[in-house]
Amino acid sequence: MIRKATIKDIKEIHTLLNRFAEKGALLPRSLSDLYDHLRDYAVFEEESGTVVGVSALHICWEDLAEIRSLAVKEEFQGSGIGRRLVEFCLSEALTLGIYKVFTLTYEPGFFERLGFKQVDKSLLPHKVWADCVRCSKFPDCDEIAMIMEM
Repeated sequence: MIRKATIKDIKEIHTLLNRFAEKGALLPRSLSDLYDHLRDYAVFEEESGTVVGVSALHICWEDLAEIRSLAVKEEFQGSGIGRRLVEFCLSEALTLGIYKVFTLTYEPGFFERLGFKQVDKSLLPHKVWADCVRCSKFPDCDEIAMIMEM
């Protein structure tokens, strides 16, 4: 089941995201950052109540949002959870009246299958790069920018 994250999910989200951050697949997120942006997050919860996937839709500007912090526990990958989380974010963007959504990713094939197109990072507004300065790879980012216009 996918639902909006609640306060009780923060520690599980933190653990999951930082597991992938240690591998260099995502930016690390502090507990403070997660609490500050709780409303951005959605979780995929198993019947047992365990969070096995997470994603966030971050509003950047009046016409642009970012899908970020997409992670699914390794043992659940390949089961469609990531796709469903992205679709949840896209649906939320449409509900908010945002028709352009981008992501920065190391998995372009995954996002291409969902309808995203690769773009040059320079086409994204400078506001997008606020998180990048905290990244160990800045300014030599090797993530791929992808966008969907709905």
